[in-house]
Amino acid sequence: MTTLTDVPKYEMAYRTILDRLKAGRYPVGARMPTEGELSAHFGVSRVTIRRALDMLVQDGYVESRQGSGYRVLTLSPASDTCLTSFTDQMLRAGREPTTALLSIDTFASSAPEVAHLPAVMRTRPITRVCRLRKVDGVPRMLVMTYAPAALLDSATGADFPETGPGQSILRILAGRFGLEWSAACEDISPVLADRTMADTFGVQPGTPLLRQACSAFAEDGSTVFHEDVFRAGAVSFTLTRQSRSPRINEA
Repeated sequence: MTTLTDVPKYEMAYRTILDRLKAGRYPVGARMPTEGELSAHFGVSRVTIRRALDMLVQDGYVESRQGSGYRVLTLSPASDTCLTSFTDQMLRAGREPTTALLSIDTFASSAPEVAHLPAVMRTRPITRVCRLRKVDGVPRMLVMTYAPAALLDSATGADFPETGPGQSILRILAGRFGLEWSAACEDISPVLADRTMADTFGVQPGTPLLRQACSAFAEDGSTVFHEDVFRAGAVSFTLTRQSRSPRINEA
């Protein structure tokens, strides 16, 4: 049986720093304390702290810049576009993301509102959370998140902050409702704005929008949640060998 005394010092430092990251101790975009400061705080060598920080870099939470130390990248690292925190991306870019909760509804599995979901999800009631995401006050995304009603049975407006890092749906689903996932698939397609979407984005009905449909899966292959994201304006994607992340272009 593993005890705390069996855990390497760098591992304990890694876990503690990670807990502080998730608690908001070090905001997205902010610089981390220096290796020397962390070394003194934990009472360990700088080599030990550097190893803990390198683990955070490998996990995607922070980045290391020559001469500038470590900077917080995201509180929800992932390798898939739809599982990359939009909130963190905007905060990192110096933008102000905000969220307006539009509705929380629960539907029977046979309801037309959930007919487009993967068949494996439509075996029980589904809860849909609709949110409008804005950047610097401008509507950018209409987000509809679907999950089994049993997992979101206690959801209220208080669970969905309007500002700050806590508005990330990934952190809300994981932290507040305990949803866990390990992989996702995504479909990107063009759609035309209906009257409701046109009013939401302030465009004419029939205006082209980008739809991103993402399904997230647990390790056993079950679908944890599905999300439909409708984006207004020009969107481009930065592709790397490890990940693909969207950025907003000013049209």
